[in-house]
Amino acid sequence: MKKHLNTLFVTTQGAYLSKEGETVLVRVKKEIRLRIPIHTLGGIVCFGNVLCSPFLMGFCAEKDVAVSFLTEYGRFLARVQGPVSGNVLLRREQYRRADDMDASARMARAILIGKVANCRTVLRRGLRDHAAKMNNSAVKEAVTRLSNSLDNLQTGLPLNSLRGVEGEAAHTYFRVFNHLIVSQKEGFVFTERNRRPPLDRVNCLLSFIYTLLMHDVRSALETVGLDPAVGFLHRDRPGRPGLALDIMEEFRPFLADRLVLSLINLNQVQESGFTESEAGAVLMDDETRKSVLVAYQKRKQDEIFHPFIEEKVTVGLLFHMQALLLARYLRGDLDGYPCFIWK
Repeated sequence: MKKHLNTLFVTTQGAYLSKEGETVLVRVKKEIRLRIPIHTLGGIVCFGNVLCSPFLMGFCAEKDVAVSFLTEYGRFLARVQGPVSGNVLLRREQYRRADDMDASARMARAILIGKVANCRTVLRRGLRDHAAKMNNSAVKEAVTRLSNSLDNLQTGLPLNSLRGVEGEAAHTYFRVFNHLIVSQKEGFVFTERNRRPPLDRVNCLLSFIYTLLMHDVRSALETVGLDPAVGFLHRDRPGRPGLALDIMEEFRPFLADRLVLSLINLNQVQESGFTESEAGAVLMDDETRKSVLVAYQKRKQDEIFHPFIEEKVTVGLLFHMQALLLARYLRGDLDGYPCFIWK
């Protein structure tokens, strides 16, 4: 039986989470707002001034429910998890492959093929759905360039060269991303990708959803026994979940970017839902953040056909499917890592 793992997002400032039997209680000003059984949760994400009792954190660790803490505006701070599980032999093989530059390049190539192919599909879907509202020639040219990047990725390039191809493809993709915004164009203008802090509303949405995506991918990797800190494309850096960032690449265009475009084009977020700080950072207000969280969770419940396993799965289970396929590849059950390519 397949079960869709749910994530509890707590955004109300001053909320306090505690344990009561086998349930999680959420209190605001000593009033119980939510009571939810622990077995229905796959993770808890706390935004801003949200407190957790030590007993609840220990309970969550025991039940393999990850608790992540973010700033009020979505910047990752810390994560609480229980003892590391999984086959030690699998992790040792992961470390060996990560130390081998040729093996890392093969893995990075598969990841980037998925990413660039999915970026190209986002542009093609935009041309199909909104051809009359965008600069077709610029987007078609970008599609051609991404196809050329895919051809380059098929060759046996070393890791640094693969990063160069990825950087060029990302520049091509984001250069025409603004053309895909066909509604509220004055309020949501995208010129380039920026972060830490995001300097416009579109980048604010992208960064926020990328953070949510990283939480889910990291949880999936830990579930199958992989170390989310040791990646192949993203090399080791203290505090950076390299493998989670690797696997995220396949899902950024398909899930995060498409969701941002839908939120804007369907008027589910408004220009007035964002503010700019004195330092120039653009931030979401509470209502906009809640709307984004609801849309993200709803998207994870949609079904999609997985091209490798040839079955329909919910979008939220794709992270776990890819983590399992990666584990099978590292164990030698598969000849290569089958990246997720959206059709």
